[in-house]
Amino acid sequence: MAKSGVRSEGNRPVVTAIREAIIRGEFVPNQRLIEADLSAQFQASRASVRAALLELTNEGLVERIQNRGARVRAVSLDEAVEISEVRMVLEGLCAAKAAAVVTDAEVEELQTIGANMRAAVAAGDLLGYSGLNQRLHLRVREISGQHTASRVLERLRAQSVRHQFRLAMHPGRPTVSLPEHLAIIDGVCAHDPDQAEQAARAHLRSVILALQEVDATGATMTPGGPR
Repeated sequence: MAKSGVRSEGNRPVVTAIREAIIRGEFVPNQRLIEADLSAQFQASRASVRAALLELTNEGLVERIQNRGARVRAVSLDEAVEISEVRMVLEGLCAAKAAAVVTDAEVEELQTIGANMRAAVAAGDLLGYSGLNQRLHLRVREISGQHTASRVLERLRAQSVRHQFRLAMHPGRPTVSLPEHLAIIDGVCAHDPDQAEQAARAHLRSVILALQEVDATGATMTPGGPR
């Protein structure tokens, strides 16, 4: 287990550090999470690690195996599809609410994100596009003011992150997802809740189809990249 060099106590909760390590792919599905190792890696007490693993179990990122301790929970393709179906509803809701309340300054911000996404795809900058992708989804959720949906979406995103990594490596995926994201921006910026919601739902339907296609081709799972 690689040392992170990050001190969790007195800086940030150990649960956040372990969660982010799972999302980044530092801990892989079915990998055992040993309390003593995590305590040393994140310079946290065993009690803090134990509490963190319990919280992450409740979030669906970790599972407890009788007589074997904790491990990173593996999410099947079927479950990843179910998660995307729930996201489709919630992200549609957030997009609709964002369209209803978006300000002129926020319209300008979203349009700038869209322009930067176009430039990143044109330059083949997958990491840059990935960051902008995440930024767009986050800002739409924030603008919507739907805090409950935002919390649920963040948890669902973390659970399905490994499948998102596989999807990110699928050839040509950015050229498919870019116009979908731009359509979400257009709907929100036009103050059109129906258009924004339908664009968000269409994007998640595309994600579901792509997940199934990538699973069929057996694409390699590599951390990072856009959806």
